[in-house]
Amino acid sequence: MDRAEFEAIAEEEFASLPAGFLSRLENVHVVVEEKESRRVRSRAGVRSGGLLLGLYEGVPLDKRGTDYGMYPVLPDRITLYQRNIESVSETPDEIRKVIRDTLIHEIAHHFGMSEKEIRDAGY
Repeated sequence: MDRAEFEAIAEEEFASLPAGFLSRLENVHVVVEEKESRRVRSRAGVRSGGLLLGLYEGVPLDKRGTDYGMYPVLPDRITLYQRNIESVSETPDEIRKVIRDTLIHEIAHHFGMSEKEIRDAGY
């Protein structure tokens, strides 16, 4: 799948998330990259042979102090890794589902949920 088609699916899936969910997002930018770098894998704690489908980078909502936004702040970033998502998907419908699940997972980090809390919630 080419990048433009993948990005279009990601945009559609993001836009289809529940409005109450989306309305709570603050200062978040979603991007697509082909694959993560070694440095990103290391920083994210991905073990050898593991796949990183997405990554949240930023200041979770529950960690933002009263001074957040009083100075210029770059947007939080959710990165979707296209090749990794495609490698665990056999069909375009599966790609769409994995994108949606990955977005929800990474947005949960934005809300301050830990990996364990996200897994316990079914993601």
